[in-house]
Amino acid sequence: MEWFAAPDYWLGRLVCQRLIAAIYLTGFLAAANQFRALIGEHGMLPVPRFTARVPLRHSPSLFHLHYSDRAFAAICWTGAALAAGWLAGVADLVPLGVAMAGWGVLWALYLSIVNVGQTWYSFGWESLLLEAGFLAAFLGNGRVAPPVLVLWLVRWLLFRVEFGAGLIKLRGDRCWRDLTCLRYHHETQPMPGPLSWFFHHLPGPLHRVEVAANHFVQLVVPVALFLPQPVASAAATLMVLTQLWLVASGNFAWLNWLTIALALSVVDVPSAAAVLPLPTRPALGADPLWYEVLVLLLTVLVAVLSYWPARNLLSRRQVMNRSFNRLHLVNAYGAFGSINRIRLEVVVEGTADLGRTGHSGRAGRTWRSVDGGSSGDAGRAGWHEYGFKGKPGALRRMPRQVAPYHLRLDWLMWFAAISPSYARPWFTAFLARLLVNDPATLRLLRHNPFPHAPPARVRALLYRYRFTTPRELRETGAWWERTLVREYLAPVTLRDLAHLAPHRATRREP
Repeated sequence: MEWFAAPDYWLGRLVCQRLIAAIYLTGFLAAANQFRALIGEHGMLPVPRFTARVPLRHSPSLFHLHYSDRAFAAICWTGAALAAGWLAGVADLVPLGVAMAGWGVLWALYLSIVNVGQTWYSFGWESLLLEAGFLAAFLGNGRVAPPVLVLWLVRWLLFRVEFGAGLIKLRGDRCWRDLTCLRYHHETQPMPGPLSWFFHHLPGPLHRVEVAANHFVQLVVPVALFLPQPVASAAATLMVLTQLWLVASGNFAWLNWLTIALALSVVDVPSAAAVLPLPTRPALGADPLWYEVLVLLLTVLVAVLSYWPARNLLSRRQVMNRSFNRLHLVNAYGAFGSINRIRLEVVVEGTADLGRTGHSGRAGRTWRSVDGGSSGDAGRAGWHEYGFKGKPGALRRMPRQVAPYHLRLDWLMWFAAISPSYARPWFTAFLARLLVNDPATLRLLRHNPFPHAPPARVRALLYRYRFTTPRELRETGAWWERTLVREYLAPVTLRDLAHLAPHRATRREP
C-alpha cells in the first residue's frame, strides 16, 4: 500500500525513538536505585503485600508470578540494558520483528513495575511513557519507512498531552484565567530547579506573558498538528520550545523530554531541511504485509480506547492523568490544574536524646539558619535535620537539576506537606526506617546526621518556605527563607513504630 509509508518522517522517527529509549533507560535506572526502600520486600509499601490483596487481572505484572528483590533488580537491569541498546541504535540494525519485540519487552517490563508501584508510581508520566513506548514499537525501524497511521496516533497522543493540560488549567484555578499563576508557581512547584529562583523574580508583566503563551501553545497550537506541512512542523517546534522553557524552570521528571520526543516525530524532513543541514535519507525497504496488518489492528484498538479520554476532554468534570485500562494505553493527561500560593515543606529531624523536649520553636518564628543541619533552638536541643537530594531543605543550598531523573521520595514529600492523609500509608514507615538507619532508605537521602548510630527519636516539622529576595541572597547567600508553621508529627521512637520497621532491623531500645 503506497499510502501506508511516510519516508519523509524517517528522521523524526529516529529522534523520537531514541529519546523514548533514553527515557526508558532513565526510568529503569531510577527503579533499580530506589525500589528497595520504596516497594521492596522490606520497603515502605512492599510489593508482596500489594500483590497479596490485588489480583493479577487488576494490575497486570510479572511480579504476581514471583517477587523477590533480586528478581525486581534483574528486571530493572534487563530493561536498562535493552533500553541502552535501543538508544545506541541497535534496533535499526536488527530485523523489524526483532526491533518491535524489543520495544514490546521494554513496555512489558516497565508496565510490571508501574502496576505494583502504588503511590510511588502514580504520576502521569508513567502512563505517558508506557503509551509512547507502545506506539514506538509500531513506528518500525531503519529498515522500513514510518507508517502514516502510527504517526497520526502519535499526534493524537501529543494532542491529548498538550490540549488536556490546557483545558485542565482553564477549568481549574482562577489564576490561570487572570494570568497570575506564575507569580506563585516557580516558587511552589514540587521541585524547583537551579533557575527557578530567577524565573520567580521575573517582572510581573513577563509572568503574565508566560501564562498567555502557555495557553496559546496548549489550546491553539495542538489543533495545528493535524494540518498539512509545514504548519504541523511549526506547531511541533513551538511545543518543543515551550517544553525546553519548562525544563529550564523546574524539575518534572521526564514529562517534558517525553513530550519533546513526541513533538519531534511530527517534523518532516522537507520542513527541517529548510532551516537545518540534514543527513541523506537512508535506503528504506518495503513494509511487509504482516507489519501493515499489525498497524491496522493497532489503529482500530487506539480508536476504540480513545472514547474514554476523548469524553474526558469534553467533560466539565475533566480529570487529569487517568488510565482507563490496566495496560496504560490511550490515557488522559494534564498538569497543575490548581496552583499553590505558598510553599509548605516537611522537615524531618532526629535526636540522640531519649528525653522529652518540646518542638523547635514557636509557630511563626522565621529561621535564618543556613547550615543545612539544625537551626536555632532545634540545634541546642540536639535535633538535627535530614537532607534530601532534590527537595528544598538547607537554606543556602541552591535548587538542583535532577530531571529527567525521578526522585520519587522527594516528590511525595511535596504532596505530604499539602495533604498529611495522602502521606499516611508510607510516611511513618519512612520514619521507622530512619530510626534503624536502614541503608536502602538512607541511600535516598543526601545527608544523614546520624552516620554512626541511629537517632533515638525522630519528628517532622512543617515550614513555610519562600525564595529570598535578590538583596537577601546577596547579603546571606541563602536561596530560601523559612518560617515554622506547626509540628507535623510529634517525636516518635522505634518502640512506637516497631511494627513498621524493616524485619531485618535488630536494634533494641534501652
